[in-house]
Amino acid sequence: MEKTRFDKLIENLPGEIWQKIAQIDELKGRWVGSARLHPQTLGRLKKSVLVTSSGSSTRIEGAKLTDEQIEKLLRGIDIQKLSDRDSQEVAGYYELLSRVFEAWETLNVSEGLIKSFHKELLKYAEKDKLHRGEYKRSENKVHMVNSAGESVGILFDTTPAYLTSVQMHELVEWVRTESNHHPLLVIGVFVVVFLAIHPFTDGNGRLSRILTNLVLLRAGYSYISYVSHEKLIEDNKPEYYLALRTSQKTLKTKQASVVVWLEFFLTILVEQAKLAIKLIEIEDPVLHLSLLQAKAWEYMQEKKEVSPRELAGKLKIPRPTINQIANRLLQMKLITRVGMGRSVRYRASEELGEAPTA
Repeated sequence: MEKTRFDKLIENLPGEIWQKIAQIDELKGRWVGSARLHPQTLGRLKKSVLVTSSGSSTRIEGAKLTDEQIEKLLRGIDIQKLSDRDSQEVAGYYELLSRVFEAWETLNVSEGLIKSFHKELLKYAEKDKLHRGEYKRSENKVHMVNSAGESVGILFDTTPAYLTSVQMHELVEWVRTESNHHPLLVIGVFVVVFLAIHPFTDGNGRLSRILTNLVLLRAGYSYISYVSHEKLIEDNKPEYYLALRTSQKTLKTKQASVVVWLEFFLTILVEQAKLAIKLIEIEDPVLHLSLLQAKAWEYMQEKKEVSPRELAGKLKIPRPTINQIANRLLQMKLITRVGMGRSVRYRASEELGEAPTA
């Protein structure tokens, strides 16, 4: 089979690239072989990541909402109240990423899927209603944006609108059928070329990160749902843009190279895998609580000392269940018992901090 221009981008890569891939796959194997986290714990971690990722991905593009503001927004979400652009972008991202996390096994990468994702991502943004789910019809350039959200220069010219459909078809078909290269290399090339094409009028960066989660999950990197990829990108935003720009500006030359981008991309994935392993190695017993046990312990932390009756009323569960929860928390030394019989009360252990989050 004739080599494509994408195949040529990942020929003769330096040894450092392969070392990073080997490290990621070794950590992936440890996650698969060692993960013993309670399903309810995984559910809580996933919810936390959804909030963190939605905040980080939209902030990368200039949004201002904090994770705390986003969590509050999503708890009492009312579509009629999504009047500002930041809220609209966060809500769209959160819902689409939730879908990816829950249904990735059924989501096959295709142009149709990418367009439908774009439409869903921007569904609350009134400003974007005319181009949702459609490739760009006019030229767009990638601008460098300052902290005030203002353009301070053009980073690079993207694919012309009239070539967008052809180049997207070429890229997606390569990703769908490629089996000769390591999946992390294929994913890395897909992301950098997708962003170089910049196929949509708006939302390309956010959509690229949604798609990154999807293709990594489909490639077997299941811990992706429990450690935010977007947060790591946000924390390394200058390096992210520099790596993209350095590689993208070579793509139309005879010396096309994505090595700089792959080094950054794989470094982020190494860190993400390490954080995932910490979740299963951590000694903090709080991470292994059931949902009800966690709620009870959180309430005890807040109140410092509570009676079984008060706890039963707060959680709306019967006393026998409260007794079971209390016995479990006592066993784990998360609480202590004060008094006996009808006057018994439970106190959160002061030496323990809050439950870790991803």
